[in-house]
Amino acid sequence: MNAHTAPVHIGDHLREWRQRRHLSQLDLAGDAEISARHLSFVETGRAAPSRDMVLKLAERLDVPLRERNVLLVAAGYAPAFPQRSLDDPALKSARAAIDLVLKAHEPNPALAYDRHWNLVSANRMVMPLLEGIPQRLLGQPFNILRLAFHPEALAARTVNLAEWSAIFWSGCIASARPPLTLSC
Repeated sequence: MNAHTAPVHIGDHLREWRQRRHLSQLDLAGDAEISARHLSFVETGRAAPSRDMVLKLAERLDVPLRERNVLLVAAGYAPAFPQRSLDDPALKSARAAIDLVLKAHEPNPALAYDRHWNLVSANRMVMPLLEGIPQRLLGQPFNILRLAFHPEALAARTVNLAEWSAIFWSGCIASARPPLTLSC
């Protein structure tokens, strides 16, 4: 969502999550053991939910922890779930696991990316693919979608770009993606 349409009130956020989960107000209210009327009042701003109510609704909606913080802040409460960078010492073992998986893919290129398609880590086989790509496309954040589809980046080197793009953009990325074939 862009800044102009982003929900700002807790009710807007709850309604959005409820609709994403294809739940009616009655269904969510029953799951959360509250009245549908109270949920309606929360969504419309006529009632303010308690911190516990926000967390209970978020749990029933299976909202990711990072987004639960957004709900709490929108309701006027402090975030409850810490967010850490992958470089945080507490996540040392997670980082080691990612690096191990990337190394295991060698001699093939492999990379790890976040939910915004920004590069988190890559194995050493990715670097040869980036030779000759303009530095402005490799800046931070290093977005792998920009890299894959920009005409001055990997798109110009991808033999099956039309096939790969069609499947990628159709939403079948997880199950039916053909291998990306590059001519380097």
